[in-house]
Amino acid sequence: MTKALFIIDVQNDFCEGGSLAVTGGAAVATGITELLRSKPSIYDFVIASRDWHDAGNDNGGHFAAVGESPDYVHTWPVHCVSGTSGAEYHPNLDSTLVDFHIIKGMGKPSYSIFEGQTPDGVNLKALLGYLNVTDIDVVGLATDYCVLASSLDAKNAGFNVTVIKDLVAGVAGESSEKALVTLATAGCKIG
Repeated sequence: MTKALFIIDVQNDFCEGGSLAVTGGAAVATGITELLRSKPSIYDFVIASRDWHDAGNDNGGHFAAVGESPDYVHTWPVHCVSGTSGAEYHPNLDSTLVDFHIIKGMGKPSYSIFEGQTPDGVNLKALLGYLNVTDIDVVGLATDYCVLASSLDAKNAGFNVTVIKDLVAGVAGESSEKALVTLATAGCKIG
């Protein structure tokens, strides 16, 4: 058994004070760091994703058009633009504990970590195969969007998946609870 931790999108723009903040984001960042420091050998690999959107365009309709309000379902405020402080990991997350960094959403909507790649172009599925990963724990932001999509894709790809409920935070309470039910129904463990 080779176990990996997926840290999903724990970025400044998704935490308190960011352009698309999730309540509890900073606490999730702190909790992930505490987990990794207190149990340094629990994971064989730590893999973190970041939205890494293009500047100067709507990223395939992901950003609301200039002068229009986002619908918060398909269109969003400008967030996590590559090279900006909003796209960086939240400071409460110790990124030195991350083995592999995955960027996603370069010019298009991307919710799942499986839509991303390493900065040098290796896609996640190939990386996981090379590392012989069998089990994945998932933490991060947001429960009802990118955690949901990433966890479902991991399960559908044949991995044993556990979502650590205390280390995720969502956009809204009702949709986050629905996401956890969806994940459990799909065969993910909720830990």
